[in-house]
Amino acid sequence: MSLNRKTLRLFSMKLLFEYEFYPEEEREEQVKVFLSWQELTAEDREFLLQRVTDAFQKIPEIDREINEKTEGWTTARMNKVDLTLIRLAIYEMRYDPETPTKVAIDEAVELAKEFGGADSPKFVNGVLAKFVKEEA
Repeated sequence: MSLNRKTLRLFSMKLLFEYEFYPEEEREEQVKVFLSWQELTAEDREFLLQRVTDAFQKIPEIDREINEKTEGWTTARMNKVDLTLIRLAIYEMRYDPETPTKVAIDEAVELAKEFGGADSPKFVNGVLAKFVKEEA
């Protein structure tokens, strides 16, 4: 891969954000359109396509877990940027053996600072902390 993990994570976040806005039958095509606008190696393009396609398939399971662990909050009620970052971090924690849990959380919080609201970093970190306790 020629892109660093941080950039690949940013692109993954942007693609996962689109999940809420396109019907299921259009998602793969939208991912391909996004990727066609980026200057990517074939390896990076394939990595992102596989990663995001796999994450899309796991969102119902990830959302179920989020809804079980968050009191007073549901995925339907969450800010879409925060929800996307939480989904991505949980995906990395559960299904990406190359990403340590601490890195997944730290990167989600950093992206929340950049793309979320004033309370996003604290909220994202708080939700993800519930998943770390489970693993301990």
